[in-house]
Amino acid sequence: MKRESLLAALGALALVVCAWAVPWLKFVLTIALAKGIAVLGILLLLRAGQVSFGHSMFLALGAYTMAFLAPMEDEVLLLLPAAALIAAGFGLVIGLFLVRYRDIFFGMLNLAFAMVLYSLLEKLYAITKGTDGIRVAALSFAGTEPERGTQEWIVFGIALGLAILFGLLVRFYLASPMGRALAGIKTRETRLEFMGVPARRVLLFAYVLSALMGGVGGALVAMTTRHVTPQIAYWTASGELVFIAILGGAGSALGPFLGATAFELVRVYAAAAVADAWQMILGGVLLVVILFAPGGVWGLLSRRWRA
Repeated sequence: MKRESLLAALGALALVVCAWAVPWLKFVLTIALAKGIAVLGILLLLRAGQVSFGHSMFLALGAYTMAFLAPMEDEVLLLLPAAALIAAGFGLVIGLFLVRYRDIFFGMLNLAFAMVLYSLLEKLYAITKGTDGIRVAALSFAGTEPERGTQEWIVFGIALGLAILFGLLVRFYLASPMGRALAGIKTRETRLEFMGVPARRVLLFAYVLSALMGGVGGALVAMTTRHVTPQIAYWTASGELVFIAILGGAGSALGPFLGATAFELVRVYAAAAVADAWQMILGGVLLVVILFAPGGVWGLLSRRWRA
């Protein structure tokens, strides 16, 4: 626990230093933090042995909530909770149906819901502007509208603060009896039921919490990019989140942020170096991780620390 806390503190400091030393990296790192928060939700589901191939729908819900409400209410301190609650509400509604299923059925049903949402966002042009997307209106922070440079730092600070907050929340949740019950769903669900622990209720709570974090991640993405399109709900966006979960490792709440940061940095530098083959480089990185570091970046760092 002390090792994880120290690494988290060093990681947060490194992000701040990088954002200050290389200003253009601030945008990339903010996106990485936002995706890391969303991947924390996938981490919860992985503890229960379930994988969501459609988790991008919660990013889309958070991002579009921000885009739709910003013209009416520009205060970020109100918009962020609204995005989180709407995503959590949606997660509760479909979660009541999804927790009946396991394994590939659970994953593919998530994908189906995500693609339905993607289709609606693309086809309802009068509301969503289709593939053109919606530009996020000007935002205010605690009643003030700072200049662009200051606003970028504020959004980065909010993303970093929320990453720390949700990381601690997930860490304590997984150490709680309900969090430990998630592992029981993965290994001995029938035994869990015999003990009087309702497995569906445990999984539903984790699913709603993961949806909430996905909504927060999507809202942060919208605040950073200032433009939202249906592509954020597409299946490839969900694939990115699963990719990040594998890359970072599911052994710690720190893993999603390590994976997200590595993913975004590799993508940026690979696209700059080899514009037509950056996807191949990302695939190669994933293969290397699976073959030589199955525990992800976190597992690799943990082994090095122990050595």
